[in-house]
Amino acid sequence: MAPNRVLTALHTVAFTAIAGVTALLVAIAPAHADPAPAPGDIEAQIEQKWNTLEPTIEQYNAVHGQLTANKAKADQLQAQLQPLQLQVDMAMSTVSNLAASVYKGGRGSTVNAILSTNSPTALAEQLTLLDMVARSQRDQISTVAAARDKFAADKTSLDNLIAQQAKQDADLAAKKKQIEEQLSQLQRMRQQAYGSSGSTGVLKPTACPVEFTGGPGGTAAQKACGLIGKPYYWGAAGPNGYDCSGLTMVAWQAAGVRLDHLASAQRRKSTAITRDQLRTGDLIFFGSDNHHVGIYVGGGWMVHAPHTGDYVRMAQLTGYYANNVSGYGRPA
Repeated sequence: MAPNRVLTALHTVAFTAIAGVTALLVAIAPAHADPAPAPGDIEAQIEQKWNTLEPTIEQYNAVHGQLTANKAKADQLQAQLQPLQLQVDMAMSTVSNLAASVYKGGRGSTVNAILSTNSPTALAEQLTLLDMVARSQRDQISTVAAARDKFAADKTSLDNLIAQQAKQDADLAAKKKQIEEQLSQLQRMRQQAYGSSGSTGVLKPTACPVEFTGGPGGTAAQKACGLIGKPYYWGAAGPNGYDCSGLTMVAWQAAGVRLDHLASAQRRKSTAITRDQLRTGDLIFFGSDNHHVGIYVGGGWMVHAPHTGDYVRMAQLTGYYANNVSGYGRPA
C-alpha cells in the first residue's frame, strides 16, 4: 500500500476512535444540576411557610391548652363521683336491710307488733317512726343519686369533648411537624445558597439571620442584621450608631412594634419565654438588672451592640453570654 494511502487510513481510524470515545464520555458524563435558587427566592418560600405555620402553632397551643385543662377537670369530676357513688351504695344497703327485715316478718309482722305493744298509741308511734326512717332514706338516696347523675352526665360530656380535642390536637401537631420539617429544609438550602457570601468578617461571621422566619420577629431580625457594623454610641438609636436597647427598639420598630429605649422596660413589655422557645426576633436579656439586651437571629446567634468602642455585631450564645442570660422575651 502506498505511504499516503496508509497515512490516510490511519487518520481515519484515529478520528473514528476519538469520535467514539468522545461520544461515550458525553453519554456517561453527569448532567449539570439546575442552579441553586437565589437566597431571596428561598426567603420568600420561608416567609410563605412561616405565615402558614404561625396560625397552626397558635391553634395547636389553644387546643392543647384546652385539652390539658379539660383532662384535669375530668379527673376532678371523677374524684367527686367516687364518694357520691359510695354514699348511694351505703344508703341502698340500709334500705335493702330494712326491706329484708319487713319481708322476713311477713304479713304477721304488724299483728306481732300489735301483740307485743302495750297500747295502740305506742304502735302508731313506732309505725310513724319507721315511716320517717324510710322516707329519710329515700330522700337521702334521691339527693345523692341526683348529684351523682349530674356529675356523671357532666363527665360524659367532658369525655366526649376531650376525645374531640385529642383528635384536633393530634392533627394540628402533625401539621405543625410537617411545616417545621419543610422550614428546616428551606433553612438548609438558604445557608447553602449564601455560603461564604453571607460572611463579612468578624462582625458577621455567617449569614444573618441564621434562621430566617416570616412575621414580625423575622422582620425585626432582618433589620438588626442590616445594622451590623454600625458603631456603639451610648444612648443612641440611629441612624449613625446604637446602644443595646436602641438597636432592639429600632429593629422591632421596623416590625411595627413600639418598645421603650430601655432594656428593663423592654423586658417588662415582652412575653416571657424559655430558652427552648426562642425563635428569630426574640429578645435576650443579660444581668440581674437587665442592663443589656440582644436580639436572637437563630442557630444560637444573636445581634447586639456590645459597648463603647465596639460595633453592632453577631455573637454566639456560649461562654460568657450563655452564663449571664437573665431571661428571654417576645415583644408583641
